[in-house]
Amino acid sequence: MSTAPQTVQQQRLSRWYFGGLASAGAACFTHPLDLLKVHLQTQQEGKVTLPQMAGKIFKSDGLRGFYNGISASLLRQLTYSTTRFGIYETLKKQVPSDQTLPFYQKAALAGISGAAGGFVGTPGDLINVRMQNDIKLPVDQRRNYKNALDGIYQIVTKEGFTKLFGGATMATARAVMMTIGQLSIYDQVKQMVIESGLGGDNPVTHFGSSFAAASIATLLTQPLDVLKTRLMNAPPGTFKGIADCAVYTAKTGPAGFFKGFLPAWARLAPHTVLTLIFFEQLRMNFGYLKPVTA
Repeated sequence: MSTAPQTVQQQRLSRWYFGGLASAGAACFTHPLDLLKVHLQTQQEGKVTLPQMAGKIFKSDGLRGFYNGISASLLRQLTYSTTRFGIYETLKKQVPSDQTLPFYQKAALAGISGAAGGFVGTPGDLINVRMQNDIKLPVDQRRNYKNALDGIYQIVTKEGFTKLFGGATMATARAVMMTIGQLSIYDQVKQMVIESGLGGDNPVTHFGSSFAAASIATLLTQPLDVLKTRLMNAPPGTFKGIADCAVYTAKTGPAGFFKGFLPAWARLAPHTVLTLIFFEQLRMNFGYLKPVTA
């Protein structure tokens, strides 16, 4: 009895560092929105609107003001996103190519990857928040970091090495939710679109899937993002811990946990879309081939 010959196809897989490169590239486009988000989150009364904040920054520092802390943003993405993407993609590759991961397993892998990435990226995140918020402070209170590496050096010498990981718990918790929202949701939506025949493995599908993932990720992470930003930017001794910061934020009502939601979404949506499209283009053009038996 004859059997039909098996067809061997080539599957293009990503390299472990593609996520970090893609995220850094996206940050170059979205950094001004990230800066506005930080400024809105660190005001307690919430009287300044997004356009007013943008005008204030432009008036005081010009166009360059919107790129304050860009070196820290790149450092953060090259540590945080390289780690979470690298672990997530590596763990996914352990699954046989003829099997499909259920969503709960994707979410679990994304959570693990996000936790590792959040911790590793905390120093870059801390420097990023401080450098972005510096122009908002009175001149005599500014930290005036020359760049991300100078910021790390000053924190270590003036505040101690452990301060680099101030807010690590909150940053890690946020990274878990962010990575679940971004990577596992993205993979699930992309898989459903391709399997249903509504689209193929192409930029249109990548765009729609990443847009959906960005919206869900913003909703999941905004309360944690507000607390993380405040903990990282506060002078030493301002808050006793996460709970104290949460109580302080809650004084303005539930909406206090969603301060800067619009700019956060407006920043996260294009950043997520650009990151995942860049990532897919790197995978499709520079990834390595793996034989798959069909």
